[in-house]
Amino acid sequence: MKVLIKAAVATITLFVLAVVGLMAMVLADYDAEATEVTGSASGGLRGVPEEFRSWILKAAEECKQPELTPALLAAQLYQESKFNTSARSDVGAQGPAQFMPGTWATWGRDSDGNGEASPWDIGDAVMAQGRMMCSLLKEAKGSGYPGDVRALALAGYNAGWSHVEQFGGVPPKSFAKGQTYNYVQLILSTMKRFEGPGLLEVEGSGSGPDALRKAAGRLGTPYAYGGGGPQGPSTGFCDGANGYLNGKCAASNTVGFDCSSLVQYAYWPDLKLPRTAAAQYGATSDRPVSRQNLKPGDLLFWSHGGTGAIYHVAIYAGDNNVLHAPRTGRNVELAPLTSAMPQDDYVGTTRP
Repeated sequence: MKVLIKAAVATITLFVLAVVGLMAMVLADYDAEATEVTGSASGGLRGVPEEFRSWILKAAEECKQPELTPALLAAQLYQESKFNTSARSDVGAQGPAQFMPGTWATWGRDSDGNGEASPWDIGDAVMAQGRMMCSLLKEAKGSGYPGDVRALALAGYNAGWSHVEQFGGVPPKSFAKGQTYNYVQLILSTMKRFEGPGLLEVEGSGSGPDALRKAAGRLGTPYAYGGGGPQGPSTGFCDGANGYLNGKCAASNTVGFDCSSLVQYAYWPDLKLPRTAAAQYGATSDRPVSRQNLKPGDLLFWSHGGTGAIYHVAIYAGDNNVLHAPRTGRNVELAPLTSAMPQDDYVGTTRP
């Protein structure tokens, strides 16, 4: 059964999210630290070299400005270098994100952990691009200048923010022979080609593909801790540790799913799985599946330490992706299996 992933979800607006099964405190449902990261989960990614994919997603996720989507970063990289890691401009810009040495000194970090911060390294370059664009988006929002804040940020990246200030917006066509003006227009107009993965088209029949097909209909639904169930999304609750965003209880005002309610909804009523991630593991652990034999609809679990501390469940979507409700502040999404949750927390897969 081959799962074909198609793009088309950037504008889907449904309701709620999910991420830990309602375990009584489960060491803070992965929300405790991660919920402050809101960023870019609206829309996935397609059409980029595989070696860029995880870094683009990570750079977008780490930015708290929702306008910085993976598709925007990808379109910008394409315009800068067409994903060429050896790109060098006539004026000395370097690497796939085309950083000038002076600008790199401000934004460059050793993000890939190889001991060197280099504009030629994909991870270092993309993460620096994300940090700079995130800062420029924040600057654009506070500037009061008219127009799309993404356009203002892109203009600042290309020409320097001082020129955005000079013109009170995106520099006109008369500036620099239209270079900055055209740069902005081209990136915004090509974003669509990089949006995805979106809706899932699932081939085959059986409980696994049927459950995946049903869950895929909820892509874009917000995460709500404690929300959702067999009948669909609903408001959740906060329990003192989980369900909060920026210090406020988001779950009680959000209609959606958490990770385990999405799974329960997907399999109901043909298979009436219990409500929490831990209980779902207990109900299916007698049917383990190796990572080499995953099939659409299989359930993957993550834990803070052994099977007694399971905090997250996701549905295998094929092509090394999972469909899940990740955490407060995010939506039901497709994500690479290797980065959906911390790899060291992976505990196993079962087949309901």
